[in-house]
Amino acid sequence: MHNIVIMLKKIICMRYIQLDFIRGVAIVLMVIFHISFDLNNFHFISIDIYNQHSKDWFYFRMLILSLFMLSVGISLSLTHEKGIDLKKALKRFYMLALASSAISIASYVTFPHTWIYFGVIHFVTVASLILLPFTKVPKVAFILGSGIVVLFNMGLIDMHWFFQQSASFLHLPHHTEDLVPFTPWLGVVLIGIFLGAKKLFLFPLKENRFTTNISFLGKHSLAIYLLHQPLFFGLIAGVDYLVH
Repeated sequence: MHNIVIMLKKIICMRYIQLDFIRGVAIVLMVIFHISFDLNNFHFISIDIYNQHSKDWFYFRMLILSLFMLSVGISLSLTHEKGIDLKKALKRFYMLALASSAISIASYVTFPHTWIYFGVIHFVTVASLILLPFTKVPKVAFILGSGIVVLFNMGLIDMHWFFQQSASFLHLPHHTEDLVPFTPWLGVVLIGIFLGAKKLFLFPLKENRFTTNISFLGKHSLAIYLLHQPLFFGLIAGVDYLVH
């Protein structure tokens, strides 16, 4: 009996290590992306960050978003695997809504003509609430999520029109520094819910200094997400001021 308890504890520990590691990798890649954006914005480097002539940065951003959205789905599934905890879900919703508002305000101050009104955290705020029922039907989540991703890549569904119409109606910027549309990303979160329910994210992961440090970043992913860009943008802006 004692050995069974130890084994269960290891499985639980491994679960969170895997999830934190996925988030941590996404955080590292995101920081690289944002530092590159900042350096490009102040003309220290010249890269096609807006993907006008090259898809390299487009695919890099897609990879980062995919890791984040899969981890959102996995986390939803794990949090509510014993039944939907509405109190916990609402608490998370209010926290993310506050973080989203802070991002919008900060981006408006920095980029008044291209401020962020529906970026990564805004999307996660909405998706974490509206996709909550699918935590009880993970197979349906997988079928629907896969369908959304496949149909999007076939060019048959695209929700960009929703934001274009909303931007005109609400007088929002037609170009924004960060936009995460519902397709295909709702589909990716739904697939994550399935992966979490079936524990398919538990890939072999050896615990060492490297994986522990990456997992640490994953545990604090929201705080890092909110703080890293103002910090790096401010530092690079300061260097730009001193140089020029």
